[in-house]
Amino acid sequence: MKKIVTIVVVVMGLVMAGNSVQAQGKIGFISLQELIPTMPEYRKADTALNDYQTALGQNFDDMRKEYMEKDSLMNSKDTIKYTKAQLELKKRELTEMLGKLQGWQQQAQQMYQQKQQELIAPIQKKAVDAVNTVAKENGFTYVFTKEALLVSPPAEDLLPLVKKKLGVK
Repeated sequence: MKKIVTIVVVVMGLVMAGNSVQAQGKIGFISLQELIPTMPEYRKADTALNDYQTALGQNFDDMRKEYMEKDSLMNSKDTIKYTKAQLELKKRELTEMLGKLQGWQQQAQQMYQQKQQELIAPIQKKAVDAVNTVAKENGFTYVFTKEALLVSPPAEDLLPLVKKKLGVK
């Protein structure tokens, strides 16, 4: 009798374990790096970013041109007409401009990154929301980013489903 009870308990345990494994659900993956550039909002943001980068570059060129003109003036014979105090002020101004030029690259890069975040963040949020919706609608329990996986069990690529949900080809 004890053997029968033990066998029944073991069989019930195996059945329950089988059900819990089955209840884990489906696993999927997606590449947001492939999805986001296909969205129409991204194209608009990319164009705006390119325009912003061009404007930053033009600003740098203007600053550099102004510096070169003032530097040429300071190294010409025309400096004779300035007093010693005026020359000192112009040299200080030139030094400040040089410092500003040298710091501009880093400042422009920070400004660009901030603008990029401002424009791309809503697009990323929309993409992630669509992935969540598709995962919920199709019974996916886990969705991984494709780029983060080196080795993974067989899973379904959600990219076509999410593109369809967003109306992107």
